[in-house]
Amino acid sequence: MPPVILASYTVVGPKEGQGPLGTTFDEVWTDNIHGEKSWERAESKLLETAMQGALKQSGLNPEHVDYMLAGDLLNQIISSNFSARTMALPYIGLYGACSTMALSMAVGSMLIDGQFARNVLVGVSSHHETAERQYRLPTEQGMQRPMSAQWTVTGAGSLVLGQSGAGPRITAATIGRVLDYGEKDTANMGAAMAPAVTDTLVNHFNDLNRKPQDYDLIASGDLGMVGLALSQELLKRSGITSGPEFTDCGVLIYDKNQDVHAGASGCACSAVVFAGNIMQRLKAGELKRVLLVGSGALHSPTSQQQGESIPGIGHAVVIEA
Repeated sequence: MPPVILASYTVVGPKEGQGPLGTTFDEVWTDNIHGEKSWERAESKLLETAMQGALKQSGLNPEHVDYMLAGDLLNQIISSNFSARTMALPYIGLYGACSTMALSMAVGSMLIDGQFARNVLVGVSSHHETAERQYRLPTEQGMQRPMSAQWTVTGAGSLVLGQSGAGPRITAATIGRVLDYGEKDTANMGAAMAPAVTDTLVNHFNDLNRKPQDYDLIASGDLGMVGLALSQELLKRSGITSGPEFTDCGVLIYDKNQDVHAGASGCACSAVVFAGNIMQRLKAGELKRVLLVGSGALHSPTSQQQGESIPGIGHAVVIEA
Protein backbone atom coordinates (compact mmCIF):
# COMPACT_ATOMS: atom_id res chain seq x y z
CA MET A 1 0.00 0.00 0.00
CA PRO A 2 1.21 3.53 -0.71
CA PRO A 3 2.42 5.62 2.26
CA VAL A 4 -0.36 7.33 4.20
CA ILE A 5 -0.47 10.83 5.69
CA LEU A 6 -1.37 10.07 9.29
CA ALA A 7 -1.46 13.63 10.61
CA SER A 8 -0.75 17.25 9.76
CA TYR A 9 -0.19 20.46 11.70
CA THR A 10 0.28 24.12 10.77
CA VAL A 11 1.50 27.21 12.60
CA VAL A 12 1.48 30.67 10.98
CA GLY A 13 2.09 34.32 11.73
CA PRO A 14 -0.57 37.04 12.06
CA LYS A 15 -0.56 38.12 8.40
CA GLU A 16 -1.26 34.56 7.28
CA GLY A 17 -3.96 34.20 9.91
CA GLN A 18 -5.69 37.30 8.53
CA GLY A 19 -5.78 35.87 5.01
CA PRO A 20 -8.59 33.90 3.34
CA LEU A 21 -7.25 30.57 4.69
CA GLY A 22 -6.82 31.83 8.25
CA THR A 23 -9.39 29.49 9.80
CA THR A 24 -7.69 26.40 8.29
CA PHE A 25 -4.48 26.73 10.33
CA ASP A 26 -4.00 24.97 13.66
CA GLU A 27 -2.19 27.87 15.37
CA VAL A 28 -1.92 31.56 14.53
CA TRP A 29 0.69 33.65 16.34
CA THR A 30 -0.25 37.18 17.36
CA ASP A 31 3.18 38.49 16.32
CA ASN A 32 6.17 37.31 14.30
CA ILE A 33 8.68 36.93 17.14
CA HIS A 34 6.56 35.09 19.73
CA GLY A 35 8.71 36.03 22.71
CA GLU A 36 11.98 34.80 21.17
CA LYS A 37 15.23 36.82 21.07
CA SER A 38 15.52 36.89 17.27
CA TRP A 39 13.56 36.25 14.10
CA GLU A 40 15.70 33.17 13.48
CA ARG A 41 14.89 31.66 16.88
CA ALA A 42 11.23 32.38 16.23
CA GLU A 43 11.42 30.44 12.97
CA SER A 44 12.95 27.43 14.71
CA LYS A 45 10.12 27.65 17.25
CA LEU A 46 7.58 27.64 14.43
CA LEU A 47 9.02 24.42 13.05
CA GLU A 48 9.34 22.72 16.44
CA THR A 49 5.72 23.58 17.25
CA ALA A 50 4.44 22.27 13.91
CA MET A 51 6.39 19.01 14.14
CA GLN A 52 5.43 18.37 17.75
CA GLY A 53 1.82 19.14 16.84
CA ALA A 54 1.79 16.69 13.93
CA LEU A 55 3.39 14.00 16.09
CA LYS A 56 0.77 14.52 18.81
CA GLN A 57 -2.05 14.42 16.26
CA SER A 58 -0.74 11.11 14.89
CA GLY A 59 -0.84 9.46 18.32
CA LEU A 60 2.68 8.12 17.80
CA ASN A 61 5.46 8.30 20.36
CA PRO A 62 8.81 9.73 19.21
CA GLU A 63 10.41 6.27 19.38
CA HIS A 64 8.00 5.13 16.66
CA VAL A 65 9.43 7.71 14.21
CA ASP A 66 12.35 6.41 12.17
CA TYR A 67 13.37 9.66 10.47
CA MET A 68 12.77 13.38 10.68
CA LEU A 69 13.06 15.18 7.33
CA ALA A 70 13.12 18.97 7.43
CA GLY A 71 14.38 22.04 5.60
CA ASP A 72 14.14 25.82 5.42
CA LEU A 73 15.62 28.81 3.58
CA LEU A 74 18.33 29.99 5.95
CA ASN A 75 22.06 29.38 5.58
CA GLN A 76 22.92 25.74 6.37
CA ILE A 77 19.16 25.18 7.07
CA ILE A 78 19.70 26.37 10.64
CA SER A 79 16.00 26.47 11.55
CA SER A 80 15.72 22.76 10.80
CA ASN A 81 19.04 21.88 12.42
CA PHE A 82 18.14 23.62 15.67
CA SER A 83 14.64 22.10 15.64
CA ALA A 84 16.20 18.66 15.14
CA ARG A 85 18.36 19.35 18.18
CA THR A 86 15.17 19.69 20.21
CA MET A 87 13.27 16.83 18.57
CA ALA A 88 16.18 14.38 19.10
CA LEU A 89 15.13 12.11 16.20
CA PRO A 90 17.26 10.55 13.43
CA TYR A 91 17.49 13.56 11.11
CA ILE A 92 17.94 14.18 7.40
CA GLY A 93 18.17 17.84 6.44
CA LEU A 94 16.89 18.69 2.96
CA TYR A 95 17.24 21.82 0.87
CA GLY A 96 15.07 22.49 -2.15
CA ALA A 97 14.38 26.16 -1.38
CA CYS A 98 10.59 26.65 -1.48
CA SER A 99 10.09 23.18 -3.02
CA THR A 100 11.31 21.51 0.19
CA MET A 101 7.87 20.39 1.44
CA ALA A 102 7.13 18.44 -1.74
CA LEU A 103 10.70 17.12 -1.77
CA SER A 104 10.39 15.96 1.86
CA MET A 105 7.08 14.26 1.14
CA ALA A 106 8.60 12.47 -1.87
CA VAL A 107 11.75 11.33 -0.03
CA GLY A 108 9.78 10.30 3.07
CA SER A 109 7.40 8.27 0.92
CA MET A 110 10.31 6.56 -0.83
CA LEU A 111 11.79 5.58 2.52
CA ILE A 112 8.52 4.04 3.60
CA ASP A 113 7.71 2.42 0.25
CA GLY A 114 11.22 0.94 0.12
CA GLN A 115 10.70 -0.47 3.63
CA PHE A 116 13.53 1.59 5.09
CA ALA A 117 11.12 3.26 7.55
CA ARG A 118 7.79 2.68 9.23
CA ASN A 119 6.96 6.29 10.10
CA VAL A 120 8.56 9.53 8.95
CA LEU A 121 8.06 13.05 10.30
CA VAL A 122 8.43 15.82 7.70
CA GLY A 123 8.28 19.58 8.06
CA VAL A 124 9.49 22.91 6.70
CA SER A 125 9.46 26.53 7.79
CA SER A 126 10.04 30.07 6.58
CA HIS A 127 9.77 33.52 8.13
CA HIS A 128 9.29 36.85 6.41
CA GLU A 129 11.88 38.75 8.43
CA THR A 130 14.57 36.06 8.34
CA ALA A 131 14.22 35.69 4.57
CA GLU A 132 14.32 39.45 4.01
CA ARG A 133 17.42 39.75 6.18
CA GLN A 134 19.21 36.99 4.28
CA TYR A 135 18.13 37.41 0.68
CA ARG A 136 17.15 41.02 0.23
CA LEU A 137 17.26 44.13 2.43
CA PRO A 138 16.45 44.64 6.12
CA THR A 139 12.78 45.52 6.52
CA GLU A 140 13.83 48.46 8.71
CA GLN A 141 15.08 50.24 5.59
CA GLY A 142 11.56 50.41 4.20
CA MET A 143 12.64 49.74 0.62
CA GLN A 144 9.88 49.78 -1.99
CA ARG A 145 9.12 46.35 -3.43
CA PRO A 146 8.34 45.91 -7.15
CA MET A 147 4.96 44.49 -8.12
CA SER A 148 6.58 41.20 -9.20
CA ALA A 149 7.87 40.61 -5.65
CA GLN A 150 6.31 38.01 -3.35
CA TRP A 151 5.83 38.01 0.43
CA THR A 152 7.62 35.25 2.35
CA VAL A 153 5.17 33.28 4.48
CA THR A 154 5.82 33.20 8.22
CA GLY A 155 4.87 29.70 9.24
CA ALA A 156 5.64 26.00 9.38
CA GLY A 157 3.83 22.90 8.21
CA SER A 158 4.43 19.29 9.23
CA LEU A 159 3.14 15.84 8.28
CA VAL A 160 3.53 12.35 9.73
CA LEU A 161 3.83 9.69 7.04
CA GLY A 162 3.28 6.03 7.83
CA GLN A 163 3.15 2.54 6.34
CA SER A 164 -0.46 2.01 7.32
CA GLY A 165 -3.40 3.78 8.87
CA ALA A 166 -6.23 6.11 7.91
CA GLY A 167 -5.68 9.17 5.77
CA PRO A 168 -4.81 10.36 2.25
CA ARG A 169 -2.05 8.42 0.50
CA ILE A 170 0.97 9.58 -1.49
CA THR A 171 0.76 7.48 -4.64
CA ALA A 172 3.39 8.96 -6.97
CA ALA A 173 6.22 11.46 -7.16
CA THR A 174 8.10 13.19 -9.96
CA ILE A 175 11.50 14.59 -9.05
CA GLY A 176 12.32 17.68 -11.08
CA ARG A 177 15.32 18.90 -13.03
CA VAL A 178 17.14 22.18 -12.41
CA LEU A 179 16.42 24.66 -15.19
CA ASP A 180 17.84 28.16 -15.58
CA TYR A 181 16.54 30.54 -18.24
CA GLY A 182 18.78 33.40 -17.16
CA GLU A 183 16.46 35.33 -14.83
CA LYS A 184 18.53 37.41 -12.39
CA ASP A 185 15.89 39.50 -10.64
CA THR A 186 15.41 38.16 -7.09
CA ALA A 187 12.22 40.21 -6.90
CA ASN A 188 10.76 38.13 -9.75
CA MET A 189 11.25 34.56 -8.56
CA GLY A 190 8.03 33.39 -10.16
CA ALA A 191 9.59 33.91 -13.58
CA ALA A 192 12.74 32.04 -12.48
CA MET A 193 10.79 29.01 -11.22
CA ALA A 194 8.05 28.72 -13.85
CA PRO A 195 10.11 26.84 -16.49
CA ALA A 196 11.23 24.16 -13.99
CA VAL A 197 7.72 23.69 -12.61
CA THR A 198 6.33 23.36 -16.13
CA ASP A 199 9.05 20.86 -17.05
CA THR A 200 8.15 18.72 -14.03
CA LEU A 201 4.45 18.89 -14.89
CA VAL A 202 5.07 17.87 -18.52
CA ASN A 203 7.29 14.97 -17.43
CA HIS A 204 4.74 13.92 -14.82
CA PHE A 205 1.84 13.87 -17.28
CA ASN A 206 3.92 11.98 -19.86
CA ASP A 207 5.29 9.43 -17.37
CA LEU A 208 1.88 8.59 -15.89
CA ASN A 209 -0.08 9.09 -19.13
CA ARG A 210 -2.27 11.68 -17.44
CA LYS A 211 -3.60 15.15 -18.16
CA PRO A 212 -4.40 18.11 -15.85
CA GLN A 213 -8.09 17.20 -15.82
CA ASP A 214 -7.25 13.90 -14.10
CA TYR A 215 -6.71 15.94 -10.93
CA ASP A 216 -9.24 17.77 -8.80
CA LEU A 217 -6.51 20.23 -7.85
CA ILE A 218 -3.01 21.01 -9.11
CA ALA A 219 -1.29 23.37 -6.68
CA SER A 220 2.15 24.77 -7.41
CA GLY A 221 4.21 25.86 -4.44
CA ASP A 222 4.82 29.55 -4.70
CA LEU A 223 4.93 30.71 -8.29
CA GLY A 224 2.72 33.63 -7.34
CA MET A 225 0.59 35.40 -9.93
CA VAL A 226 3.47 36.09 -12.31
CA GLY A 227 4.90 32.58 -12.26
CA LEU A 228 1.51 30.87 -12.43
CA ALA A 229 0.55 32.80 -15.56
CA LEU A 230 3.92 31.97 -17.14
CA SER A 231 3.61 28.27 -16.28
CA GLN A 232 0.10 28.10 -17.73
CA GLU A 233 1.40 29.67 -20.96
CA LEU A 234 4.39 27.29 -21.11
CA LEU A 235 2.08 24.30 -20.61
CA LYS A 236 -0.07 25.53 -23.49
CA ARG A 237 3.02 25.77 -25.71
CA SER A 238 3.79 22.16 -24.76
CA GLY A 239 0.36 21.09 -25.97
CA ILE A 240 -1.15 20.74 -22.51
CA THR A 241 -4.27 22.72 -21.64
CA SER A 242 -4.92 23.33 -17.97
CA GLY A 243 -8.08 24.77 -16.50
CA PRO A 244 -9.26 26.04 -13.10
CA GLU A 245 -7.78 22.94 -11.44
CA PHE A 246 -4.29 24.52 -11.76
CA THR A 247 -3.67 27.13 -9.07
CA ASP A 248 -0.87 28.23 -6.77
CA CYS A 249 -0.49 28.19 -2.99
CA GLY A 250 1.17 31.60 -3.19
CA VAL A 251 -1.98 33.00 -4.79
CA LEU A 252 -4.36 31.32 -2.34
CA ILE A 253 -2.89 32.25 1.04
CA TYR A 254 -3.27 36.06 0.89
CA ASP A 255 -5.92 38.32 -0.60
CA LYS A 256 -5.54 41.45 -2.71
CA ASN A 257 -6.06 43.76 0.28
CA GLN A 258 -2.95 42.49 2.11
CA ASP A 259 -0.41 44.33 -0.06
CA VAL A 260 1.72 41.31 -0.95
CA HIS A 261 1.98 42.24 -4.65
CA ALA A 262 2.47 39.01 -6.67
CA GLY A 263 1.50 36.65 -3.85
CA ALA A 264 3.37 34.51 -1.36
CA SER A 265 6.67 32.63 -1.32
CA GLY A 266 8.76 30.68 1.18
CA CYS A 267 9.07 27.03 2.22
CA ALA A 268 6.04 27.40 4.46
CA CYS A 269 3.83 28.67 1.64
CA SER A 270 2.95 25.29 0.11
CA ALA A 271 3.47 23.55 3.47
CA VAL A 272 0.79 25.39 5.41
CA VAL A 273 -1.67 25.52 2.49
CA PHE A 274 -1.32 21.79 1.89
CA ALA A 275 -1.15 20.66 5.53
CA GLY A 276 -4.08 22.94 6.35
CA ASN A 277 -6.69 23.71 3.69
CA ILE A 278 -5.90 20.98 1.15
CA MET A 279 -5.60 18.20 3.75
CA GLN A 280 -8.94 19.22 5.22
CA ARG A 281 -10.58 19.12 1.79
CA LEU A 282 -9.08 15.69 1.10
CA LYS A 283 -10.36 14.32 4.39
CA ALA A 284 -13.82 15.81 3.77
CA GLY A 285 -14.03 14.09 0.38
CA GLU A 286 -14.14 17.40 -1.52
CA LEU A 287 -10.88 16.47 -3.27
CA LYS A 288 -10.01 12.94 -4.44
CA ARG A 289 -6.70 13.39 -6.24
CA VAL A 290 -4.28 16.31 -5.77
CA LEU A 291 -0.97 17.13 -7.45
CA LEU A 292 1.29 19.30 -5.28
CA VAL A 293 4.20 20.79 -7.23
CA GLY A 294 6.76 22.45 -4.97
CA SER A 295 8.72 25.24 -6.66
CA GLY A 296 12.14 26.47 -5.61
CA ALA A 297 14.54 29.26 -6.58
CA LEU A 298 18.00 27.80 -5.96
CA HIS A 299 20.01 30.97 -5.54
CA SER A 300 21.96 32.38 -2.59
CA PRO A 301 23.07 35.85 -1.50
CA THR A 302 26.59 34.98 -2.65
CA SER A 303 25.54 33.83 -6.12
CA GLN A 304 23.34 36.91 -6.45
CA GLN A 305 26.23 39.24 -5.57
CA GLN A 306 28.41 37.49 -8.14
CA GLY A 307 25.88 38.15 -10.89
CA GLU A 308 24.67 34.56 -11.26
CA SER A 309 21.19 33.84 -12.61
CA ILE A 310 18.56 31.97 -10.60
CA PRO A 311 18.19 28.20 -11.19
CA GLY A 312 14.70 26.80 -10.62
CA ILE A 313 13.43 23.40 -9.49
CA GLY A 314 10.03 21.72 -9.22
CA HIS A 315 9.12 18.49 -7.38
CA ALA A 316 5.67 16.91 -7.67
CA VAL A 317 3.77 14.50 -5.41
CA VAL A 318 0.35 12.92 -5.96
CA ILE A 319 -1.96 12.67 -2.96
CA GLU A 320 -5.16 10.63 -3.17
CA ALA A 321 -8.01 10.32 -0.71
